[in-house]
Amino acid sequence: MAARCSATESQPDMVVLAVVWKSHAGQEQKVAEIFAALSKAARAEPGCQMFLVHRHRDDPSRFFVYEQYRDDAALQAHRETEHFKRYAREDLPRVADRLEGNLYDPLP
Repeated sequence: MAARCSATESQPDMVVLAVVWKSHAGQEQKVAEIFAALSKAARAEPGCQMFLVHRHRDDPSRFFVYEQYRDDAALQAHRETEHFKRYAREDLPRVADRLEGNLYDPLP
């Protein structure tokens, strides 16, 4: 029998950040490595509920990041970590461009 998709109930203060990055030509593997390190560190944060990085099926230079935090304070705490400053503010901009980033609130 196939597994069913289940969702946990959203919390009213939960915040989601969806970000799209595009690697510079020839830097796709480096971007993937940076995201792997950032993902591992972010998932260990107490307020991070989900941190998933996806790669576009047809364009391997495009990356979609889905981040879910307990609340705005947890997102702010994430942005103040050393790993965020290193990977997202220093390393990624050298090898990729952030195309968009949007914040979302859950529907009740």
